Amino acid sequence: MPHRHNHSDDDHSQDTHSEPNIPTMDDFLQGAPIIPGKIAPGISAADLIDTAFQAYNAGRLNEACRLYATKMLKPENDVTVALTVAGAMTPAGIGGAIITLIERGAVDVIVSTGANMYHDIHHALAMTLRRGRFDVSDVALQEAGVIRIYDILFPDQTLLDTDTWLREIFKSFPQRPMSTAELHYLIGKKLLETGAQPEYSVLAQAAKYDVPIYTSSPGDSSIGMNLARHQLDGGALTIDPLFDVHETTAIVQAAPQNGVLIIGGGSPKNFYLQTQPQLWEVLGINKGGHDYFIQMTSDAPHWGGLSGATPSEAVSWGKIKPDQLPDSIVVYGDSTVSFPLLAAYAVTRAEPRAHKRLYAQREALVAELREGYRNGAQHSPAE
Repeated sequence: MPHRHNHSDDDHSQDTHSEPNIPTMDDFLQGAPIIPGKIAPGISAADLIDTAFQAYNAGRLNEACRLYATKMLKPENDVTVALTVAGAMTPAGIGGAIITLIERGAVDVIVSTGANMYHDIHHALAMTLRRGRFDVSDVALQEAGVIRIYDILFPDQTLLDTDTWLREIFKSFPQRPMSTAELHYLIGKKLLETGAQPEYSVLAQAAKYDVPIYTSSPGDSSIGMNLARHQLDGGALTIDPLFDVHETTAIVQAAPQNGVLIIGGGSPKNFYLQTQPQLWEVLGINKGGHDYFIQMTSDAPHWGGLSGATPSEAVSWGKIKPDQLPDSIVVYGDSTVSFPLLAAYAVTRAEPRAHKRLYAQREALVAELREGYRNGAQHSPAE
């Protein structure tokens, strides 16, 4: 019969001392008290968030606002702030909040779906999108020549006129491969020069302040579709997605700290977060992960989709630093509600920052990335 070792009292005492400290009641009850305060007439959005948004997803929005305003936008922290945008945000007028943050130096780089940038052009060209209803007959809308994005309505001629405008300006651009950042910058410059109301355009204001805008799926929008026709018409202007990979990775590698603000999720979310695996997994440069992470999403992690993937899951990929999880917040809800509130909080509680003007630095940053890869990268044993 196998011998069973019985621990002596001394052995048991020694094992007990080796156990980690168990949190006490006081350790758990360190948070601010919840106070059912009254709401005064004329209260600001920032004051409302600070006083009334205390628990559940209101509490998460409170935490996200304070993280963004007091840490990510703190000048001495020198955080490169990326904004990723999925969903039809610009048709809903959310571009106004994005422009506000661009003007204040609160956003340094953007990754968006192409559709958001395409519909942004309508505003700059004074092609009006109107509030409508979501329960109208789509058959009747189609017969009347009206396009619907949930409860947003506009004439289908808006698409045709925007397409014509794009194809015309493509002729004046350099006929060579380029990154989506360069393409968007050139479009933005044209909107600044010729648009009826460029102050309403994310593309135009990003070009004004040298904020690079990338699209993770350049063929998946009407901008890409019209660029394809431009090619059929004999144009040599093309998008090279690998340029985007180099440029976004170089921006992240050069930043003292990196923070990301994610609207929705999807492909833009992954495209920016993949810069960290690109550094350590592919290039052998151990950057270590992003420092700050805020996501606003209506998705949940148990469906397995990227839009619901949590910050802790991103740690396993090396996208977020493990010790920075306390500075990683997910707000579950409608981004058209939560994002303008966060922007309002930021412009109230945080001072404007100096513009990093990263668009103008792209070539130099990619040269630094190439040099670091060639001279300092630790390549995998398989190589």
